[in-house]
Amino acid sequence: MKNLLCFSHLSWNFVFQRPQHLMTRFSKHYQIFYFEEPKIGDADMYIVNIQDGVYIVELSIKRYDESANERIRNLITGVLEEYDIDNYSSWYYTPMALQFTNHLKPDTIIYDSMDELSAFRFAPPQLLQMENELFRKADVVFTGGNSLYEAKKSKHHNIHAMPSSIDKAHFGKARMIQQDPKDQESIGFPRLGFFGVVDERFDIELLREVSTRRPDWQFVIIGPVVKISPDDLPKAPNIHYLGSKKYAELPQYIAHWDIAMILFALNESTEFISPTKTPEYLAAGKPVISTAIKDVVQPYGYAGLVHIIDNADSFISAAEKIFADTETDQWLKNVDHFLEDNSWDHTFRRMNALINQVKVPRENNINTKKHINHV
Repeated sequence: MKNLLCFSHLSWNFVFQRPQHLMTRFSKHYQIFYFEEPKIGDADMYIVNIQDGVYIVELSIKRYDESANERIRNLITGVLEEYDIDNYSSWYYTPMALQFTNHLKPDTIIYDSMDELSAFRFAPPQLLQMENELFRKADVVFTGGNSLYEAKKSKHHNIHAMPSSIDKAHFGKARMIQQDPKDQESIGFPRLGFFGVVDERFDIELLREVSTRRPDWQFVIIGPVVKISPDDLPKAPNIHYLGSKKYAELPQYIAHWDIAMILFALNESTEFISPTKTPEYLAAGKPVISTAIKDVVQPYGYAGLVHIIDNADSFISAAEKIFADTETDQWLKNVDHFLEDNSWDHTFRRMNALINQVKVPRENNINTKKHINHV
């Protein structure tokens, strides 16, 4: 099989999201080596595990100093030698990986810009510079949403918007599941739920105000808390933090919610995000309330599939309207029609076709050079 080296800022087992959805599908056509962001450990070493058909490479170095990037390069070279990898493509989720992969000679370079990482909390100051370098080197660039595409389309000649997709069958199970998970079954109704990473993008104040004004509504929050202190999150009898759950478990939880929420604050870290949870919530058959994230407003808000709000008043009004609406059949039909062609399988096929289009001209050039040299 063809080899693909993927360099990511996200651990494979953190949250199952865009990289995992795509790499598991590419693994049916490529041998995937997913290099996680290097961590500090007891020694310079790598560990390779196979999960979901993907080789997960954990890199650790004893210390970060002026020789760190060279030592990481040596670890990557060790992986290539151990698995006898000569020909490969490189796929980047983080431009920062260029610091320790500039010795590689891939056939093709792919950059999947899933988020505007430079706007995230604790982003390295040199990230934008590294991204500009990656734009120069990449053969094809994908963006995680339409607004990010609009922001970056002038930076590359072969850039394509690839918005968040869904596994409809997986989240569609939520429409039929009867059993409530043990840690959720004692929570009262109505339930308003959120799943995802709880970080600097999460609208803490909106949750605080709405939960205070509607103490009879129950708010279920699922996901890891990172880059912010758990002490900063609002605490109340009607807010329930259930922690991280496996991707396979999510339909069981959402099945017993009345409303699904996209609780993102409007700030520089959310300006270009395209939340995967939007189509996932809809595939589960749940009405959705969202803050005015660009890639949710267009297309989901404009299509009347998601309630867009801008403060606690409009949130409460939208929720009350949902609770009062007993005729949802037509809305659900509209949802299913809208999501009909939306799938990670479809996104994979589009991306793979564009990657192969890059390879053909490059291979033709190589063959032409060989022919000229032979003559």
